[in-house]
Amino acid sequence: MDYTLNCNGHLLDLSTPQVMGILNATPDSFYVASRTQTEREIAKRAEEILQQGGAIIDVGACSTRPNSQTATEAEEEERLRLALKTIRIVAPDAVVSVDTFRPQLARMAVEEYGVAIVNDVGAPANGQEPIANSQKEMFRMVSRLRVPYIYTSRKSSIKEILLDSAEVVDTLRSMGQKDIVIDPGFGFGKTEEQNYDVMNGLERLQMLHLPVLVALSRKSMIYRLLQTTQEEALAGTIVLNTIALTKGANILRVHDVREAVECIKIIKTLNR
Repeated sequence: MDYTLNCNGHLLDLSTPQVMGILNATPDSFYVASRTQTEREIAKRAEEILQQGGAIIDVGACSTRPNSQTATEAEEEERLRLALKTIRIVAPDAVVSVDTFRPQLARMAVEEYGVAIVNDVGAPANGQEPIANSQKEMFRMVSRLRVPYIYTSRKSSIKEILLDSAEVVDTLRSMGQKDIVIDPGFGFGKTEEQNYDVMNGLERLQMLHLPVLVALSRKSMIYRLLQTTQEEALAGTIVLNTIALTKGANILRVHDVREAVECIKIIKTLNR
């Protein structure tokens, strides 16, 4: 199916899959090479994402890697403000998403910096905020903000992801939320085997009639299986992104933008 997202009054067309480039404004993201903390590093990364064909810049300021120390809300806000201010200087018209589980920071990003999408992976398992309470607040917040919302399921099987996502969608629709994207949550609440089982059945998410985002980039399900490292996980990432595209993925969230854009171009040519 062909989908669009209303991003600040402009429609982002997902009839051709799009790439979301990761901009980590953190000192402790799991992939060391992706960390950007200074204005110069942030500006360079934002420009790189756009130049390589990324349609969305996804800004995160609180690491969700396993066993990481969750940033306080004040720390996350300070990092987000620096990143978003810098991006608006170098790329004022860019479509920006904010990767946060904190409703008030989502509000700040949207209202003060024109962020177009809220990407919510939920509170880290070791976070201080209860996941359920935080997420209910986020549902209410995005419904008021009227921006596209990416929901990440932490369930461990396709069947559970479908049921979980359907329930969330019903709740969001009852609040007036229009644009919803489903992320099956690779690496969240799943073993390595479960991650691959979810990938194997990814096409079943089309039953929800909503766009699907996959975030596989350099994750442990790749480098542990291959017995390599995050730095050596690009080839595995490309393979899984390509498979995801054949199973209906609409957005690829990645560190390596150019390679993801090339995957999409090849799949589009084959489908034509």
